[in-house]
Amino acid sequence: MQLQDILFSQGFGTRRVCAGLIQQGLVQVYEEKDSLTPVLCAQAATEFVAQGLRFRVQGVDWPYFEKAYVMLHKPTATECSQKPSTYPSIYTLLPSPLRLRPQKAAVQGVQAVGRLDQDTTGMLLLTDDGKFIHRMSSPRHHVPKVYEVQVKHALDPAQVSRLLDGVVLDDDPKPVRAAACEAVDKLHLRLTLTEGKYHQVKRMVAAVGNRVEGLHRSQIGGLRLPEELLPGQWRWLTSDDLAAMQPSS
Repeated sequence: MQLQDILFSQGFGTRRVCAGLIQQGLVQVYEEKDSLTPVLCAQAATEFVAQGLRFRVQGVDWPYFEKAYVMLHKPTATECSQKPSTYPSIYTLLPSPLRLRPQKAAVQGVQAVGRLDQDTTGMLLLTDDGKFIHRMSSPRHHVPKVYEVQVKHALDPAQVSRLLDGVVLDDDPKPVRAAACEAVDKLHLRLTLTEGKYHQVKRMVAAVGNRVEGLHRSQIGGLRLPEELLPGQWRWLTSDDLAAMQPSS
């Protein structure tokens, strides 16, 4: 695969822009898997095996991925929208190549796998793999998502039992149940859901007579949000991360 095509596929601009970066001496390539020092490559048409390739563009190291899978620690006061209405978009927290990766669809770049409210923090996945988005978002696949919920009023066992038994939300006569629920302390509820209705956690907690004061998603499937990943930071998902999140069906 030509180097200019590799850069294009990773979101570094049009093929002409990518060729220009290469010709200007702004691209270096790690020629061996375990190389510590990249080598300058000034020919846009130079062929490389794309899979497993690492390269440096304008001083920043990048790995080649046919599909991008990343985790973002979403901070509060941000919106999961390309066109936010009030708060900054979570996409501004990502480097431009992730936002510009070419897609067959009209929208470029990685897309959020589901959404978190502007005041909700925690783990958010982004990818340009439409099939992965469907698998992780569809309630049919029962991917558990764990939320740390700060509530206004002291919790009691009856509220936890009702959340496990199921509560009726105003737009759906069918009861909605928590897959797991525990009172960590009197104002901290740990709630696990396998579907994602609009404002679901807030509405479920309201249905049992309490109120959400803070909401944080700490886990998706078997993957927890790393403590070292601070709000606003992102990282690539590894193959082990992806395996830990595999749907049960």
